[in-house]
Amino acid sequence: MVYTGTHDPYLVALSILVACLASYTALDLAARVNIARGLARRLWLVAAASTMGGGIWSMHFVAMLAFVMPIPMSYDIGLTILSLLVAILVTSGAFYIISREGAWPLRLVLGGIFMGLGIVVMHYTGMAAMRGHAELSYDPLFVALSVVVAIGASTAALRLAFRTTDLGPKLVAAVVMGVAISGMHYTAMRAAIFTAHSTLPEAQQHAGLDQASLALLIAGTTFVILAFTLIASLSEQRRAEEALRQTRADLAHVNRVTTMGELAAALAHEVNQPIAAAVNNANACLNWLAGDTPNLEEARAAATSIVEDGMRAADIISRTRLLFEKRTRQRELVDVNDVVREMIVLLRSEITRYSISVRTELAAHLPEVMGDRVLLQQVMMNLIINSIEAMRDVDGTRELAIESQRAEREQLMVCVSDTGVGLPPNEADGIFYPFFTTKLHGTGMGLSISRSIVESHNGRLWAADNSPRGARFHVVLPTRAEARE
Repeated sequence: MVYTGTHDPYLVALSILVACLASYTALDLAARVNIARGLARRLWLVAAASTMGGGIWSMHFVAMLAFVMPIPMSYDIGLTILSLLVAILVTSGAFYIISREGAWPLRLVLGGIFMGLGIVVMHYTGMAAMRGHAELSYDPLFVALSVVVAIGASTAALRLAFRTTDLGPKLVAAVVMGVAISGMHYTAMRAAIFTAHSTLPEAQQHAGLDQASLALLIAGTTFVILAFTLIASLSEQRRAEEALRQTRADLAHVNRVTTMGELAAALAHEVNQPIAAAVNNANACLNWLAGDTPNLEEARAAATSIVEDGMRAADIISRTRLLFEKRTRQRELVDVNDVVREMIVLLRSEITRYSISVRTELAAHLPEVMGDRVLLQQVMMNLIINSIEAMRDVDGTRELAIESQRAEREQLMVCVSDTGVGLPPNEADGIFYPFFTTKLHGTGMGLSISRSIVESHNGRLWAADNSPRGARFHVVLPTRAEARE
């Protein structure tokens, strides 16, 4: 007599939910594998494989319990545990194959075949653990179909696991993987044929939980384990993001210090002018006081000039010190035109040294920008220095033009253009990549950091060719808008 089983729809839905959650957790852990190196990479690889393998086995066993037979059934503990170990080992092997160096399609195919065959072995080992009043046999056609589905589902799962990172696609991928893995199981179950014989020994009854309770216990345990795994992954992600943020902050600081080192000679010259003027005025003051009849009026004028020279030198030094400071800054309303003027004053000696003419067209009554004044100074300084260096060896007119104007959608635009050597061919965007430089002694970080600063203010920075010669940099910033951290 051939027995026909039915499936509990609630436990079927639960098994698919387990598969989807396990798939999502494995995808999340696989993202850690892609960015980790060394021992950390191996640990995340083991965690991802164990999660996927354990999740596949949990889905399989819950789905087995969802299969209701008209005869009592039980499960051999040894074979059931063996099926769990098989699931974890084959998933680990497949993840190891696909994570190694080599041709991606070949690794994907080999990993998919290895994992698919392993899942087939896991499933039929779990089926062999069933004990009851019936003899188990299989329909060869559906067995072959289950093997094809298992390999296809495994290949799709591995491809999604190592190629999907964003939240939206990751959720879709998890559902696809969960449904595919479940589809393999229920295809294999369709291949099972249960035949009753009077000579078969009596099956042992469950001494404890019934099938539904046991399924809920396994699913609940799986959910708890996956939840803890996801929490650990999210904690590591936050730690990595914080470390990345700190690294970027440190790199920006190093860039400021490096840039200021290149400007040390120019700053020395800039500060030397008010100091020299103060010395001259001091000598003049002494001379007016040293006469037979001290000229107090002239001495007072000379002393006033000394004070003005000292304040001018202090102002230059104060602006320079701001660029060296490394601390968390508060956003404030900033007049971009003032930032442009300050940087022109700061770089005046470099501009004069290379006989560069400066043309400014700063629109009046521009709205202010909510941002970090010192970081915006750094952006303008980097753009102006790049223009100076692009023009210092060219023949002909050397003109630095800086324009500011209103833009669309409550934004303002600042354009810095020069008549220098221009942009590298087909590299208008590549110049903003970290470490990309055309200078002999350049670091390749100035423009990259400048773009990061502008984007942190919800703005945009890009470059284009300037007609008839040189380059033109555009900075667009929102006005009175909160910048993201």
